Amino acid sequence: MDPCSAIVGINWGDEGKGRMVDLLTEDFDVVVRYQGGGNAGHTVINEYGECVLHLLPSGVFRPGVVNVLGNGVALDPENLLAEINTLKEKGVKITPDNVKISNRASLLMPWHRKLDVLEETRLGEKKFDTTKKGIAPFYSDKYQKKTILAGELFYPDVLRPHLNDLREWKNLILTGVYGADPVTEEEIDAWLEKYCEPLKPFIQDTGAYLTDANRRHKRILFEGQLGALRDLDFGIYPFTTSSNVLARYAPIGAGMPGVNVERIIGVVKAYSSCVGAGPFVCEMFGEEAEHLRQIGGEHGKRVRRVGPLDLVATRYGVKLQSTTEIALTKLDVLGKMDEIPVCVRYNLDGKEIDDMPFPALVSRCKPVIKTMKSWKCDISDVRSWWELPQEAKDYVKLIEDSVGVVIKWISVGPERNSIIRRG
Repeated sequence: MDPCSAIVGINWGDEGKGRMVDLLTEDFDVVVRYQGGGNAGHTVINEYGECVLHLLPSGVFRPGVVNVLGNGVALDPENLLAEINTLKEKGVKITPDNVKISNRASLLMPWHRKLDVLEETRLGEKKFDTTKKGIAPFYSDKYQKKTILAGELFYPDVLRPHLNDLREWKNLILTGVYGADPVTEEEIDAWLEKYCEPLKPFIQDTGAYLTDANRRHKRILFEGQLGALRDLDFGIYPFTTSSNVLARYAPIGAGMPGVNVERIIGVVKAYSSCVGAGPFVCEMFGEEAEHLRQIGGEHGKRVRRVGPLDLVATRYGVKLQSTTEIALTKLDVLGKMDEIPVCVRYNLDGKEIDDMPFPALVSRCKPVIKTMKSWKCDISDVRSWWELPQEAKDYVKLIEDSVGVVIKWISVGPERNSIIRRG
C-alpha cells in the first residue's frame, strides 16, 4: 500500500466519504483533514451508533489511528469542542495523542459566522444558500492575511494586539456596511476562554509530526471535504465552497507539501444529490424527487436536491481528482426503484455534449437520460460481486466504462461492514 493516499468526493459532496474513511482506516496509521471547516458533515455508523463529524477526521473511531487537522482547515473552536464532547459522551476516546491540531491553522472567529448570516440576508433571493458557518468570510480573511493562527494562543503578547486590530477592522464592516452591533473585547475574551483554552493541549507543529510519520513509513490518508464540483477553482463557480477540495491540494493543506499522493480513492454516490444553490443539471422535482429522497434518506438540515447519476459531472470530477479507484455508495437504494434513469450527456442549446462546459453555461444544459433496468430486490446483505443481480452489475459497469476507472468498493448499506470489495 502507498504510504500516502487520499479519499475525496467526485461530485457535489454528500457522497459518503465519511463511511468509507471509517471503513478504510483499518489500513492506515494517520488520517488528515486538509481543508474546509464545519460546513459539511460526514455521517458514520459504527459500534458507537450514528455519528456526524464536521471537523474531526473520520479515523477518530479507530484505536491507534492519529487524526490531524491541518493548516488548510477553517478551525472553528466552538464547533470542534462541541464535536469532541459529543463523541466523548458516546465513549470515543479523544486525547492529544490521537487528535492533533496544526498550530498554523487559522481560527474561525465569531464575527465570521455573524458576517455570513448578514451577507446571506442582504443578498435575499440571490443568496448562495450557505450553511452560515462563516466559511466564506473566514477564507476571505485568510487570503487578506487577517486571521489568527492557532499557535498564537500560546503567545498572549502577540495575540492581544493582533486580535484588537482585527476586531477594530471587523467592527467597521459590521456597523458601517450591515448596521449590526460591534463585537466587544469582553465578548472575544469570554469566547477565547470557553472554546480555545480547552483545545490548546491538542495544538502542535503537525507539519513536523506528519513529515516524521511519512519518513517512518506510516500510512497516511488525506480526507477531503465536499466534492470536486464544489472546488473553488474548478467547480461550478461561484456556487462552490471557499477552499480547494482536490486531492492534489492535500499535501499543502496538511502541511507536508513535498509529498506526492499517488493513490486517490474517489467516492461516487449511485445517484446524484446536491445541497445549496447553483446549477444542478440532472435535478428531479415533485413526487419523483421526494421518492428518491425518501428511499435514499436524503433529509439533512437543509433540503437535499436529488437526481439520477450524472455521468458528465462524474467524469469531470474523476478527472479533477486524478482518481485511481472508485468507491460507489448507496447502490442498494436503487433497488427500490422500478427503473433507473442515468444522465449520460448534456444538451447545451440543442447540441449534445459529453464534457462539462464552462460554469456560466451549465445552467443552460438539459440532461440526456438513459433508462436502466432495476434489480428490484434488497441487496443489503450481499458481500460478493458475483452475488449481485445482473442488473446491478450492468449499472456498475456502465459507470466504469463511462469514467474509465475501476470501482473497487460498492456500499450496499450505511453500516461499516455493508460493503462489497472487488479485486
